[in-house]
Amino acid sequence: MSSLAYLSALELAARIRSREISSVELTQLYIDRIEKYDGDVNAVIVRTFENALEAAERADRALAEGRELGPLHGLPMTIKESYVMANTPSTWGMEDFRDNVSDEDGLAVKRFRAAGAHFLGKTNVPTDLADFQSYNPIYGTTGNPWDTSRTPGGSSGGSAAALAAGFTGLEAGSDIGGSIRNPAHFCGVYGHKPTYGIIPMQGHELVAGIPEADLAVCGPLARSAEDLKVALDIMAGPAERAALGWQLSLPAADFTDLKNMRVAIWATDETAPVAAEVADRVVMVGETLSRLGAKVSDSARPGFDLSRAQNNYQTLLTAVMTGALSDEDVVKAEAVAKSLDPEDMSSAAVNARASVLPHRDWMRANTQREKLRAAWDAFFDDWDILLCPQMATPAFPHDHRPFGERTIQVDNEEQPYFQQLFWAGMIVNAYLPSTVFPTGLSKDGLPIGVQAVSAPYRDHRTIEFARLMAREIGGFTAPKNYD
Repeated sequence: MSSLAYLSALELAARIRSREISSVELTQLYIDRIEKYDGDVNAVIVRTFENALEAAERADRALAEGRELGPLHGLPMTIKESYVMANTPSTWGMEDFRDNVSDEDGLAVKRFRAAGAHFLGKTNVPTDLADFQSYNPIYGTTGNPWDTSRTPGGSSGGSAAALAAGFTGLEAGSDIGGSIRNPAHFCGVYGHKPTYGIIPMQGHELVAGIPEADLAVCGPLARSAEDLKVALDIMAGPAERAALGWQLSLPAADFTDLKNMRVAIWATDETAPVAAEVADRVVMVGETLSRLGAKVSDSARPGFDLSRAQNNYQTLLTAVMTGALSDEDVVKAEAVAKSLDPEDMSSAAVNARASVLPHRDWMRANTQREKLRAAWDAFFDDWDILLCPQMATPAFPHDHRPFGERTIQVDNEEQPYFQQLFWAGMIVNAYLPSTVFPTGLSKDGLPIGVQAVSAPYRDHRTIEFARLMAREIGGFTAPKNYD
């Protein structure tokens, strides 16, 4: 039965429809696994087991009556704690929001239910969704199923951990700085950061009615690329107000094999060096493609200055992250900003300036971003896919010190903790789609993922690329100790 828990969402739904297993049996299997194994992992921190079993019974009755509920008929799944779901808290790991319980489902939850799925509960996050690790004062620390002394990533760390440990059939997270993709990389699962704006953020919020933020997106995590595709199609499309005026029509993948693809390889960079075994994995994927007949380049790059691009992302990111500052915090930030050298372009300087960024300056930063986006457009005229790392290393040990005291060891060299944002941030800033897919284990037995990036709205291209790569190098593998 443990192998059943690791099947893809589509395979599980197919088995339910063919009556090889009932939705109730599958739901109970996942409940039993969570109760048996989640003590050390601590991924599923809000549990709605009774409701899940009731929904499973309804799914089985519908099937007996000849009715199918959708592509995910009878599938038990979990979802990131930051999503709104009826009668459950959405705290974002912040103590002040411990009692923030909604009386109705948010949009993403409604869409998954309409597709036939039901929910076992919600998965853990870092405080305010703002870390590469997933711990907070309400729910505690989530461990990586491959090694619970290490992080599963963040902020969708509980999502990826639950998938890797076989606690759920499907997941959904959110991403503004790699928060879908770095957990997928660390836990050996699939994660898709969609093109900005195609999935409404409505229903992923602390307070209803807040306008959608710049940069941030919602998207799926799964154990297969096929699952990413169906989940993306379920989640995407305009919310109710916008649906009166427009519809989404994402182009399908424009290839059926890998041999004629044009793929650029960006294995590491002096701006943010990655560990040799991470860079080597990107190179390995490129060599595999080359053997298949694809056109592969390790020198093709978009035409912009990397330092300026990263500073632009940091400015726009921090403007989002500090948008809710109190007046007192703004005064403090202004005092810090005034003490900085105007020529100082360090992260600290950029962050301090952005925290008090006037709208005029945000518009200038946005104009600079548009130039970056044009450079990416030109790049993807010549290349179908860019392959690059997601993080500098495989999953690292838990480190709960203050942010300013943290560093990352990259081949025995210390790097600033947030330097890793380089690989996620340049994709986020340009609103590009990116799919992280597993490529096997490191020398220490930890997953390594690679991200496939493409032009805006080419989401199905990156997902299909990941699906075809699994045929060549393998896909998801389950960690030990969860039999």
